[in-house]
Amino acid sequence: MTAASFRAALRVQGNVIGALILRELHTRFGRANIGYLWLFAEPMLLAVAVALLHSNHDLPIAGGIRPIPFAIAGYGLFIMFRSVVSRAETVIEANRPLLHHRPVTIPDMLIARMALEAVSTIVVLIVLLGGAWALGFADPPARPEAFAGAVALMCWFAFGLSMIVTAASHQSPVVGRLVHPLLYLSMPLSGAFFALSWFPQGVRDLLVWVPTVHIFELLKVGQFEAFESRWIDLPYVIGWCGALTLLGLLGLKHLRARIELS
Repeated sequence: MTAASFRAALRVQGNVIGALILRELHTRFGRANIGYLWLFAEPMLLAVAVALLHSNHDLPIAGGIRPIPFAIAGYGLFIMFRSVVSRAETVIEANRPLLHHRPVTIPDMLIARMALEAVSTIVVLIVLLGGAWALGFADPPARPEAFAGAVALMCWFAFGLSMIVTAASHQSPVVGRLVHPLLYLSMPLSGAFFALSWFPQGVRDLLVWVPTVHIFELLKVGQFEAFESRWIDLPYVIGWCGALTLLGLLGLKHLRARIELS
């Protein structure tokens, strides 16, 4: 493949993903009530509610780290992870007719959904953290590159896992039924609402096996000037993301050959 044909192929897939994003917006939100604004309003309301619940809590972290931005950033990023993975089981049935079009692939559909959730999360975090800063409840991110890196890693991790969920749930409906409760059960262990420094060594040695814990530790490093973590293992997280992506692509390749379009 020449460079020109590669660029042309990228443009085609970019157009496909853009069209899928618009279709997803229309089918999920339509034009009723506030329409597309629900993409931002729903996670914003949830994040505000969680932040208010944690507003009077003293965090066991040195340096005066405030509870409201701690809760907003952690829960906001977890909402994105949960939404990308939980919606993966319905992607085939919602978009099956589109597979008649050769340029449209199942990964394109999942990328479109992930892009929507990522944009929603980024906008919500900017609005809520900016509002908290304006009201004196938060400070701007101390290390924006680390903050952005945590969001990017969570997008990659959620996308890889969503491919596996799509392939597995199509083979077994039981998997689809288990995804939602497992996601809610995973929240206490995800790292969204704790720091590794809170725990004794024995508990910490177990928690570091959870890849999302490293992502949330990186998020906190990016958010707070006083937050430090010596347990972040980025190669471990990248390895997880790469393995999930590879397994997901193999699963979708096997799935695509078994899907009946008629």
